[in-house]
Amino acid sequence: MTLYIDPPTWPGHGMLWSHLVSDVSFEELHTFARSIGCPVRAFERDHYDVPAHRYGDAVRAGAVEIGSKELVRRLTEAGLRRRKHAGGWGGR
Repeated sequence: MTLYIDPPTWPGHGMLWSHLVSDVSFEELHTFARSIGCPVRAFERDHYDVPAHRYGDAVRAGAVEIGSKELVRRLTEAGLRRRKHAGGWGGR
């Protein structure tokens, strides 16, 4: 089981955020996210948004730190990338 997390550099709601992904399955991603206390509402299409103050929790639990471009590449190569749809909700 390998989960990946990028650095908390994404601004939103007055905080910085990371993205947590799996390159195996959404089931693996959801199981890991639950284990570190991510709420279901933090899931967006193909990743979990993780606030900067929880980044260390994810890494200590086994998430591998990688850059954002590498994270997207692995997600895309795994066939798990779900892009936003213009004018749509994005398929949560």
